[in-house]
Amino acid sequence: MTKIALIGCTGSIGRQTADVVRRYPERFCFSALACGHAGEAFSALCREFSPRRALCANGEFSAPAGTEKLAAGEEAALFADCDVALIAAGGFAGLAYTLHAARAGVRIALANKESLVCGGELVLKEIAATGAALIPVDSEHSAIFQCLHFQRSAPFERLVLTASGGPFLHCSEEQLRHVTAADALKHPTWNMGAKITVDSATLLNKGYEVIEANRLYGAPFEAIEAVVHPESIVHSLVYFADGAALAQLGYPDMRVPIQLALTFPERLPCERQLDLAAVGKLTFLPFPKQKFPCFTLAVEAGRAGGTLPTVLNAAAEEAVHAFLAGRIGFPAIAHTIEDALSAFPREEADSFERLAAEDARARAHAHSFIYGKSAS
Repeated sequence: MTKIALIGCTGSIGRQTADVVRRYPERFCFSALACGHAGEAFSALCREFSPRRALCANGEFSAPAGTEKLAAGEEAALFADCDVALIAAGGFAGLAYTLHAARAGVRIALANKESLVCGGELVLKEIAATGAALIPVDSEHSAIFQCLHFQRSAPFERLVLTASGGPFLHCSEEQLRHVTAADALKHPTWNMGAKITVDSATLLNKGYEVIEANRLYGAPFEAIEAVVHPESIVHSLVYFADGAALAQLGYPDMRVPIQLALTFPERLPCERQLDLAAVGKLTFLPFPKQKFPCFTLAVEAGRAGGTLPTVLNAAAEEAVHAFLAGRIGFPAIAHTIEDALSAFPREEADSFERLAAEDARARAHAHSFIYGKSAS
């Protein structure tokens, strides 16, 4: 029985992880559940799965008599007796959980991009110290991991990340000025949470994945590419020195990489097998960097390193929140990020406390920029 500590259990990845556990109750159970905000959904999961421990960062919840309710400051206890820590908490908040899991030395199934975007140096340092395994859950990085035969250190020539292109792939720059949050949330192939869906519409998400590829596989930035693949069947490709390329194909269903992260190298059956004849065609298009500047801003911040990826992410989270609330237009997301990156110098990412302080400062600056106040 594989014991899972699921962090971010009420979000999209968390709900799909619960689906996997329901499908294979003889193979998996939850030793711990955690979420950011209390609600009936979290209480219902606690009642259904009876984890040994549960934690909610904000608010009260109900749990069975046998479940220990942890309080703020006790996050490390979530990983005390688990086999796998699946980190699916959204945003910068996920980094602290990833560091706790790394220090516990457990296998980390990582679905939180920001852990590597903002704190990649810290996470990898802790993993090297404890020998914890780091398994990517993102479909693109799960694909690369599979093409490298489950060895993050395996040699390769270059990596190619695929992107659906989002709902605005064929919009002109003038049209992008008038799109709404409702438009941005209509992703053509994936069903995800609101923040990552908007990040996919701006293509910021693909910039995050470039940074992740650098951290996960030691790939130089010049050896990482992105192409548009509207069908979302090929999840990434790996090129090798002899010119050969390996790709991982499958329907856009996050339950597949979630399940694989829990069982690799073993593969358990899933509900759908890929039918290429039914798909009909696989299309690949140049990546539209000029029209979607968030991608380039992310890659530049990743190249610079240090605290700048944290500034990038903090400004992006504030801007997307404002866009979803109807406070700013779509192009202003990139403007907010660019302003924050120009306002903060690069510093060394030498501790979580340093990153947390920079995250708070960058959020305050972005908030002031968005609402027209003088930034401090």
